[in-house]
This record gives sequence, structure tokens and C-alpha cells, in this order.
Amino acid sequence: MAKNQDVERIAKKLDKMVHKKNTDGSLDLLKELKNMTMCLETLQSTRVGMSVNAVRKQSSDQEVQNLAKALIKSWKKLIDGSEGKSEEKEKKKNDSPVRTSSTSKDSRSSETSSKTTAEPPAVTTFPPVPVTTDSVRNKCRELLVTALQTDDDYKTIGVNCGVLAAQIEEHIFEEIKSTDMKYKSRLRSRISNLKDQKNPDLRRNVLCGNISAQTIASMTSEAMASAEMKQMRETLTKESIREHQLSRVGGTETDMFVCKKCKGKSCTYTQVQTRSADEPMTTYVLCNDCGQRWKFC
Repeated sequence: MAKNQDVERIAKKLDKMVHKKNTDGSLDLLKELKNMTMCLETLQSTRVGMSVNAVRKQSSDQEVQNLAKALIKSWKKLIDGSEGKSEEKEKKKNDSPVRTSSTSKDSRSSETSSKTTAEPPAVTTFPPVPVTTDSVRNKCRELLVTALQTDDDYKTIGVNCGVLAAQIEEHIFEEIKSTDMKYKSRLRSRISNLKDQKNPDLRRNVLCGNISAQTIASMTSEAMASAEMKQMRETLTKESIREHQLSRVGGTETDMFVCKKCKGKSCTYTQVQTRSADEPMTTYVLCNDCGQRWKFC
């Protein structure tokens, strides 16, 4: 039987390859996984299925893709088998002599109750979520389910996306207490970020439970953004600060520029060599009247 630490070690190596966008050597790791006897508990605790699926999507090696598909398919049988055993156990319970020997009234009552409360078993257990008859809230839950099911990761992990989506929506509604524009805007930002193909880590972390339903319900757009977007924002912020500092320090007063904001001509400009030596200098202009700043290349 595969040990959790061995599987987790391989999963981390695969994740690192995906992060670096270099899957060289992944075939040996997949072969190592193939030779391990996997159990459902190890599969769920290490989330190795998600790592293998990520490598399959990124690798251009056909052998890697085929082996990854085969592993995921075999592991999915573990999940399906667990669900089948739960259904069989529930069926035996319903058909037991104790149940059939009860009075007809109790039987009808129990049967009605089982029809209204029985739900398909899921690998991941969630607390019950209150049912709502509000059409707006139900529609938002449907859109969240679609966002969570953007790729096949939810199948590999074995998550009930319907229940998870209902949890996220419930937390948002509990905070806002209405389905007004603020509520809809909050839902739209969650849906957009969860569907973002350039930000799969957010969706996977929510599916795995690394980011709880309550946390994703209240996260800011900056916190949900992909690593690439965060880096871009940081670069733009640094550039903006630099331009601000350049336009405030030193400079030459002139009336050659016209401010687009106040139409004034009292300006101060600073020239900086921001590109290669054979390129013209970049001119930063500051309006002395209203404080408007702009770059003149």
C-alpha cells in the first residue's frame, strides 16, 4: 500500500514542474505512482490526482499524457467504488427486516422522509446548506457550479460542486442580507475568478478545501487574482510611484506644454533616459497649477 509521505513527495514534485512550466522528468514520477497501490484515503489527503491532471494538461509528451490519463481513470474507480458501497449500504438498510416489520403508517412516513432527504453520496463531506426558493439566489448558485466545473479537477478530487456552490452563496447572502447590486457584484467577481483559465490555482484550492467557502465568499479581487496578475499590478504600482517621484524632484519650468485637465501652461518637466542610449529620452511633465502629471515620449 502506498505511503502518504511518498505520494505527497511525488505530488509536490509534479506541482513544482507545473509551476515552472517544465515537465521534464514527470514520466519517471508517473511510473513510480503506477507501481504504487493507492487507497482512497491517500488519494484524498495528498490530492495527487490534481497534480497528475495538471501535468497531463501541460505536457506535450504523448507518453506522459497517456500514463496520466490511465492513472486518473484507475483512481476515479476508487471514488466511484466508494460511492457504490455507500449506495449499497443504504439500500440494505432500507430493505432490512426491522424496517419491513414496522407498521404501515411508520413505513409510509419513513419512505416519504427518505425520498425527501436522500442525496447522492459524495466523497467530500459538507455541512447541510439551507434550501432557498429565491430565483435570483438559485440562479447564482447554478452559475457558481458552472464556474467550479470549468475543468475536470472537481471529478478527480471528488467534490459535490452543487453543495460547495450553495455554501459560497449562503455566506455571501448572510453578509449582505439582500440580492441587491452589491450581492450580484460580489457573486460576479467570484464566478469570473473561478472560471479564469489563467488562474486555475484559485479554483483548485477552493475545490480541495484549502480556501474555505466562507473565505472565498469574502476575498477581495486582489487576493483572488492570479500570480501573473499580482506581479503585473506590483510592476504598475512601482512604475507609478517612480513617475510621481521623478515629476516632483527637480525639473525645469516651461510654458511649452498645455495641461489637458486645467488647460494651464505653467508646467515643470523632467527628462530621463529610461530606454537604451540610442533611444530618445522620456519626458515627465507636471502641471504646477492643478498637479496633473503625464508622460511625454
